[in-house]
Amino acid sequence: MSQEKEKEEKIKQFTPLSVSFRVLLGLYLIIPLCLLLYGLDTLFWQGWLHDNLPTRPTHFLLFQVLFGTPHILASAILLASNQAYLQYYKNHLLWVTLAIMVVFGVGSLFIPYRVFYLAVATWTVFHVLKQQHGVARGVCHLPNWAHRTLLGLSVAAGVLIYIGIFLHTSLSAQILAQIQQAAGILTVLLLLCALSVQRYVTNWLGKGFLWMNVFLVVSSFYLYVQSYYFFAILMPRLVHDATAYIFYVTHDYNKHATAPQNALYRVAARYRLSLFCVLPLLSFSLAFFLQAYGDAAVSWLTVQLFGVEIRKAVTLGILGYLALIHYYTEAITWKIGSPYRQFIAFSK
Repeated sequence: MSQEKEKEEKIKQFTPLSVSFRVLLGLYLIIPLCLLLYGLDTLFWQGWLHDNLPTRPTHFLLFQVLFGTPHILASAILLASNQAYLQYYKNHLLWVTLAIMVVFGVGSLFIPYRVFYLAVATWTVFHVLKQQHGVARGVCHLPNWAHRTLLGLSVAAGVLIYIGIFLHTSLSAQILAQIQQAAGILTVLLLLCALSVQRYVTNWLGKGFLWMNVFLVVSSFYLYVQSYYFFAILMPRLVHDATAYIFYVTHDYNKHATAPQNALYRVAARYRLSLFCVLPLLSFSLAFFLQAYGDAAVSWLTVQLFGVEIRKAVTLGILGYLALIHYYTEAITWKIGSPYRQFIAFSK
């Protein structure tokens, strides 16, 4: 009986968290920070950062552990640890898994690698930018055509920047120049479009999100042209991942604060782990072990059991699959009316 009273009292005292638009907007401070570092490097440091930072962020294990993989794992944990969510989205998960198997399994027999690469690159950029434009839409209140035009131009420019960075060692100078020129044209069109549609935004917060999303692409393009590839990728990656974690942690806090609703948070409650730490701690730890040791462990195991070495089974196979699942599920799980959204509120 005392436990019931304690639970009732906890519910009465509970104040749900909300996602602050100001906090989300503050994440874009990474843009001036990267531009400042670029300026310092060119003016005072004789290009030391340019020469020593990797040309691809994925060359840093630390980058892979901190960005990209953890929030994908966090998304998977959030979905898999809640039985009701799995039940609700099971048909979606089955169909997208089947589609991935067909496209990347059967399709790999006759579809060229470059086509696969372009498709995944496009989906990746679309996923990253759609999230940011989707969040901004809540305060910008743009007409549908304006929202879609800004998103379309951003994604088109972003895909070219992505290809120009990640394939810069495997494409000819002529093709790279054409990619850069096309990305520049799209970036200019994006700026002109933003100037044209900003009249529809009537509040400072909305204008801030509108222009920060534009500057995210513009700054990435500029740093890409200057060959500061690390910064060009870091800016959208950090904004995207940090935004995702704010939603995930807010959801989990509001869902489990009064009483743990699944095994993961019951264990966390037993060991008195903060609700704010559970998902980040688990996802970052998993990302580290999978990225650092996953492939080697699977290779060793398959050699011992079958006498055959399977390479990159974790980083390409498991994490690749989870990334594609993540791109799909994130587009539907956070929509208004979804089970996730009942635990999300917004504030300025």
